[in-house]
Amino acid sequence: MSEQKGKRTTVIAYGAVLLLAIAIGGGAYLKYSSARVAIDKAQISATIVNLGSSVPGVLQEIHVHPGDIVLPNTIVARVENEAIKTKLGGLVVSVQNDIGKRFNPGEAIVSIIDPQELRIVGQLAEDKGLNDVHVGQHATFTVDAFGSRMFYGIVDSVSPTSRDSGIVFSISDKREEKNFDVKVRFDIKAYPELKNGMSAKITVLK
Repeated sequence: MSEQKGKRTTVIAYGAVLLLAIAIGGGAYLKYSSARVAIDKAQISATIVNLGSSVPGVLQEIHVHPGDIVLPNTIVARVENEAIKTKLGGLVVSVQNDIGKRFNPGEAIVSIIDPQELRIVGQLAEDKGLNDVHVGQHATFTVDAFGSRMFYGIVDSVSPTSRDSGIVFSISDKREEKNFDVKVRFDIKAYPELKNGMSAKITVLK
């Protein structure tokens, strides 16, 4: 009898230890998750500057290729007698290499970005922790092209207005979910492998 009682006591003790471990683990997870805001939809991007002619005409020459780094006042193309120049330097991301094609005024022939302006831009719903995200917070992010590898950055800006979905409300009671842009800057010299257009996921550390 005493042996069975001892076994029962041991089982109860083990059970208590297990429950305590689960409680501690659950508490630690809740604390961990509450200290972070996850942004699952994000992309590396920078403002694109489109270069084109001021008058309609036929494309005569192209002097650059995607991936080229260009300096300010570089001639990148020629339409009729007009030289298309860069105002600022940057990285060429796309080229309409259609010699002989007629382009309208302002139509993009060469597009460039400033690599210094590359950011991770995430879309965060207003009810998914937006109030807990502020400029200057540390953030980590993963990029689909590099699997689970972790990168580091700082929250650079939080959009003061939501993205306009253009959705017209129906008679349904369901409210439209508003998304806001959260931008995270990173050291482009430390991560030269990160390219414009890559998909990413952000975790903001509160």
